[in-house]
Amino acid sequence: MNPPVITVKNIRKSYGKLCAVNDLSFEVYPNTCFGTLGPNGAGKTTMMKMLYGRSTRDKGTIDVFGYDPAKQELAIKYLAGVVPQENNLDEELNVFNNLKVYSKFYSLSKAEANHRIEELLNFMDLSEKKYASIKALSGGMQRRLIIARALLNNPKLLILDEPTIGLDPQVRHHIWDKLRQLKKQGTTILLTTHYMEEAFVLCDRVMIMDKGKAVSEGHPKDLLEQNIEKFVLEINSSTAIETFNANNVPSSVRIDKSDESLRLYSDDAQHLRELASQMEGAHYYLRQANLEDLFLKETGRGLNE
Repeated sequence: MNPPVITVKNIRKSYGKLCAVNDLSFEVYPNTCFGTLGPNGAGKTTMMKMLYGRSTRDKGTIDVFGYDPAKQELAIKYLAGVVPQENNLDEELNVFNNLKVYSKFYSLSKAEANHRIEELLNFMDLSEKKYASIKALSGGMQRRLIIARALLNNPKLLILDEPTIGLDPQVRHHIWDKLRQLKKQGTTILLTTHYMEEAFVLCDRVMIMDKGKAVSEGHPKDLLEQNIEKFVLEINSSTAIETFNANNVPSSVRIDKSDESLRLYSDDAQHLRELASQMEGAHYYLRQANLEDLFLKETGRGLNE
């Protein structure tokens, strides 16, 4: 296996009494997609900002392609492209000029910049919007333009912070296809997302964070096989939830119950079918467990303050 292109060891970052990132360590290997999941306030964005020098760490070490972002921020920025959470395009400029301005940061000649912009507009299916105003673009088009902007310098590393947030499924899948193509072309991708399906289909490795720490890490399929039951029975009947008696449930079944939802987990689907049959008139759904189930198991249902 090739050596990692990103190595993070025991980093910590605090804001006053709040510890945003706490003794975090991980590695990212070339030509892979590494995803981070976690509730709001888990430390994902803070960790990302430390990787490309936007924020400084309190302790620990970070190595990105041989550079320390605390000391060699510009060297990393020349090797990386960043897609932030927010749409921060310049609304006073059209699509082409938004990219043209950024090309100057990488000292591209006029001919090089024009050629690269044409390539990226075509790659992100935005060629027909070349001279459109930013306000005339849909949310999905704006996100695709921001990704195109992050690719101007042919980055070895693409850092994406919630790249498909708020987008409809068609646009989201379109962006996923483009990210898969980039990985095939040799780009290493670092991704934070709240979409569990996004992490599952894109990532070679996933790290679940909670309260600044890593609570699970591995290939998505391996994490599911090793850390959660195979099947889940979702009960969507308020009457069934109110009258539910845990004493009737075998010990092999794990119960996850709140005031408004009930989920029963087991490696034996037949056990769950039998339990469902005992709940007359209840609406239920028997399915395979997924990353969202594991996420809730690892981080809990409570909201982070």
